[in-house]
Amino acid sequence: MISDAPAFLVQFVRHPIATGAVLPSGSALARDITAAVPRVGHPLVVELGPGTGAFTRAIQQRLAGRGHHLAVELNPAFAAGLARRHPTVEVVRADAAALGELLGERRLAPADVVVSGLPWAAFPAGRQQAILDAVVGALGTGGVFTTFAYRHALPTRPARRFHRLLAGAFDEVTVGRTVWTNLPPALVYHCRRRLHPSP
Repeated sequence: MISDAPAFLVQFVRHPIATGAVLPSGSALARDITAAVPRVGHPLVVELGPGTGAFTRAIQQRLAGRGHHLAVELNPAFAAGLARRHPTVEVVRADAAALGELLGERRLAPADVVVSGLPWAAFPAGRQQAILDAVVGALGTGGVFTTFAYRHALPTRPARRFHRLLAGAFDEVTVGRTVWTNLPPALVYHCRRRLHPSP
């Protein structure tokens, strides 16, 4: 994480809303948020907003050469760096709200796991809804969606609104332990059994 910090800070200064954080996520948070990635089989794992790749590394470790890992990153500097560091990951520079189209263009099956590093609390209501709709539509029947929230931001209106959106989209939304070693401290949402699958 420390080696990625300068690049991450530069992108935060240039694009504070889209980046959403001053530092990349730590390894403990990465382990928690990628715990749903199967260690067997050949799953399709979609990663949204990978940034400098804190979660990407953890996903790749769990996949160990299996399955397909699609990383969707809007920031061109992050996308280019991620593609160089992880040549076995399919890195696409695109908007997360276009996830359904991205899977369709590649003739990929519904995702087994979607891991999100997006700054949900920095998004307005319409943006939160559009991306979450894309996630729900991209997941397979037994698919799992994991994302995180910063502990200090939980009382804010956007964070509370996003939690309500999750509760309306999934039958089960569990909140993981607080990862106090992350800067800032964060926790993971584990979401299962989508309530409104696409036709």
